[in-house]
Amino acid sequence: MEKVAEVLDRKYPQFNTVSPDCFVSDALYQMACENVDHLIVLENDKFMGVLTDHDIASKVLFDDRPLKSIRVKEFMTRTLPVATSQDSLEHCMQLMERFNARHLAIYDNFLFKGVLSSYDLIQEALSKRKSIFEEEGAIRQGYPWNY
Repeated sequence: MEKVAEVLDRKYPQFNTVSPDCFVSDALYQMACENVDHLIVLENDKFMGVLTDHDIASKVLFDDRPLKSIRVKEFMTRTLPVATSQDSLEHCMQLMERFNARHLAIYDNFLFKGVLSSYDLIQEALSKRKSIFEEEGAIRQGYPWNY
């Protein structure tokens, strides 16, 4: 079974970070520009949590204040399940299911390595599935029906 470290190595460097003192409106704009569904909240290079589009839709929009006056630290998710880079992807899926989470914080010896999302796991599953189908397709030649 594939390990988390292999996925993080293939994943592009995670530049989708934000400060906890940033306004939610700016964070939302950054999410749209970078085409991501979450931002990693860092303060002095220390992992504080994540701000997701789900957080904004389910929490922030119900607050009766303009987005330009709400700070990220007020609505970010601080408690994420934690995995290590040596954990299997299956273990990560089980953690996400058990805690009803869409993101996992990845640590090695108390050193923050990144965030693994459910989207990353789906991409891995689809890429493995694609290679399986390509092998099957290579065996079959011609039309799939018989005359």
